Amino acid sequence: MNTATKSILVGAITSIGTFTAIKGYQKRINSKVSDEHFETLEDTDMRNSVKVDQEESVNADFDQEEKDLTQLDAAYRADWQANGFPQTHEEIERLEKEEEAAQK
Repeated sequence: MNTATKSILVGAITSIGTFTAIKGYQKRINSKVSDEHFETLEDTDMRNSVKVDQEESVNADFDQEEKDLTQLDAAYRADWQANGFPQTHEEIERLEKEEEAAQK
């Protein structure tokens, strides 16, 4: 085969491949497929779970600090401690009184 024939064949194959890719992309974009057609796992993020925010912490029997905390609160407890957030109403009231005294 001479180079002109090879060039024509390569061009034709490239054109057909490009045309097929473009049509496939357009078909995917234009189709109105909803998520109902695909199997998905239920969201397992604990922040979106009502159940986790109602059940008592699993470590409540072992750790006195986690008594009366929910599982979600127990998960956030480390962040609260690291950032210095008050963890009880008593602590909040004490901090408010200290802040008021400092402002006077």
